[in-house]
Amino acid sequence: MTSPSSVGAERLSARMARGAAFLGSDTAIICGAMSWVSERHLVSAISNAGGFGLIACGAMSPALLDAEIAATKTLTAKPFGVNLITMHPQLFDLIAVCAKHGVTHVVLAGGLPPAGALDAIKASGAKVICFAPALSLAKKLIRSGVDALVVEGMEAGGHIGPVSTSVLAQEILPEVAEQVPVFVAGGIGRGQAIAAYLDMGAAGVQLGTRFACATESIAHANFKKAFFRASARDAIASVQIDPRLPVIPVRALKNAGADLFTAKQREVAALLDAGSVEMGEAQLQIEHYWAGALRRAVIDGDVEHGSLMAGQSVGMVTKEEPVVEIIAQLMDDAAHALEKRAA
Repeated sequence: MTSPSSVGAERLSARMARGAAFLGSDTAIICGAMSWVSERHLVSAISNAGGFGLIACGAMSPALLDAEIAATKTLTAKPFGVNLITMHPQLFDLIAVCAKHGVTHVVLAGGLPPAGALDAIKASGAKVICFAPALSLAKKLIRSGVDALVVEGMEAGGHIGPVSTSVLAQEILPEVAEQVPVFVAGGIGRGQAIAAYLDMGAAGVQLGTRFACATESIAHANFKKAFFRASARDAIASVQIDPRLPVIPVRALKNAGADLFTAKQREVAALLDAGSVEMGEAQLQIEHYWAGALRRAVIDGDVEHGSLMAGQSVGMVTKEEPVVEIIAQLMDDAAHALEKRAA
C-alpha cells in the first residue's frame, strides 16, 4: 500500500487531536488492559510507539501494582495509565498507589465507581476514564465527573456487555461526544474502522486483541499460536447458568476451559445456596477464577484449560509483529480511508 497523501494524514491528525491531547500521547490509540498481558513490557512498548498503554491491575495487591508501575516507569518516559476493577476489595489502596507514582490516567472497569473513588483519583490530579455500556450510564458518569468514557461493544475480548460496538457508538457518540472525549472499543482490528469511528465523533479508540500477540507481549508462544489459528467465530461468550449469580459474560476462544467455568459457576452458586458466601464474595471468586485461568494460558501456555480471552477481531491477528509496526499500519490504513472520503 502506498503512503497516504498529506490530505489523509492531516484529516487523521485533526480527528485524533482531542484524544491524543487528552492522553498526552502521539496517537489516540489506547491498548486495552488485558490481565497478565498488559504488563510493563507491552505497556511501555505501546507508549513508546506513540500509543497509550494501560497496566491491567486486575486482582493485583497494592504491593504488586506498586512494583509494576515502578518497573514500567523505568522502560518509558511517556504517559501510561492503570486499569482498576471497581469491585477490588482494596480499590482505594490501589488508587493511593497510582497517586504515589503520579499516574496520569486511571481507568475504572467492572461497574459503576463506588462512592468517593472519583474524588480520590482526581485529588492526585489524575484523569478518570470509565466504561459506558449504555447511554443512560454515559450521562450519569459524566454528571458524576468522569473525564472521558470508553464505549465498548460485545465484540471485545474479556468481560463484555450485550450490545454491539456499532450500535453503542451510534447511540452514545451523538449525545455526549462534545461533552467529554469518548474512545470506542470492541472488535476493532483495522485502521479503516478507526477512521469510521473518528468520523462519527470518537476522540480515539481502544484495541486489545490486536496487541495481544505483539512481539513485546510476554504471552506464551502457545497462546499466540492459538490466536493466529483462530477466526472471529471462535471467540465466543461464556454462558450464565444461574440467574441468581450475575456473572458478566466473558468472550474467549472456545476450549475445555469454558467447561471449567461452567463448573465454577455451579460451585459458587451452591455456596450461595448454603449461605456460605455473600454475593460480593461470590462475584470476587468468579473474578479470581478468571485471573487464574488467564494466567494458565498467558504465562504457562495451557491453551486447553486456561482462558484464551480474545475479541472477535482475533481473525485479523495472523502473526507476531512489533508494536511500532502495528500502530503504524493502523494509522496508515486510517489515513488512507479518510483520504478516500475526502476525494
